[in-house]
Amino acid sequence: MKIGIIFYSHTNNTAFVARKLQEKLDQAGHQTRLEQITIKGKTPAQPGRFELDHVPAVGGYDAVIFGSPVQAFSLNPVMKEYLEQLPPMTGSIVACFVTKQLPVKWSGGTQATSMMKSICESKGTVVRGVEIIFWSKGKREQSITRGVENLSSLF
Repeated sequence: MKIGIIFYSHTNNTAFVARKLQEKLDQAGHQTRLEQITIKGKTPAQPGRFELDHVPAVGGYDAVIFGSPVQAFSLNPVMKEYLEQLPPMTGSIVACFVTKQLPVKWSGGTQATSMMKSICESKGTVVRGVEIIFWSKGKREQSITRGVENLSSLF
């Protein structure tokens, strides 16, 4: 399966998880490609204060995995804008993940993954699953391993 891993990363935490996911999917025999969304403007991105610079296309993949950090207890505005501007993706297979510092889901992770799923489904996709990766020191390695395993098992 040809899988695009499209992500936005402000501190490289989300990029780190995307690379781990790529390694796992490649080992399983998939063809993967990492594509990072970039912006023009001040970081961390604030709504209305940035412009999308590199906007990866979703065509040409059998499946797409979107990754984003949580920002201010919600989906990062860069990923939100990126997903909203995508064309219809009828029938596409999608999975989503977020990275976040606080080690509890209710502090933005659930809201962010729900928003990603909702936007993707409004584009006609089938969202196979979502994951929240906790970046706090006590849970980081376990959370990354669990999240990568769960996401890779979807394909």
